[in-house]
Amino acid sequence: MIITKENRATRFSIRATAKQKELISRAAARQKQSISEFVLENSLEAAQGLEMDNGDFILSSDDYKAFLEMLNERPRSIPALRQLLLEPKSIDVPNT
Repeated sequence: MIITKENRATRFSIRATAKQKELISRAAARQKQSISEFVLENSLEAAQGLEMDNGDFILSSDDYKAFLEMLNERPRSIPALRQLLLEPKSIDVPNT
């Protein structure tokens, strides 16, 4: 999301420990952003994610029935996925 200085009309502040501020400052510098830009961008992303997770969607009665039918269907077999899950991974193999 691109936000220009012209359309920022509201101001808010937060309190942080010195260690928290230093961590945020270093992270902002790595992103070549001011602390304000970094905090705003990251807090907006987190807020949008939460909003999407908690969003409601409305279906007609017929669409709701179709949705429930799809949820109750037996999952289709995907051989490549099954093989991928059966192959041992480096994380599964104990160190010897």
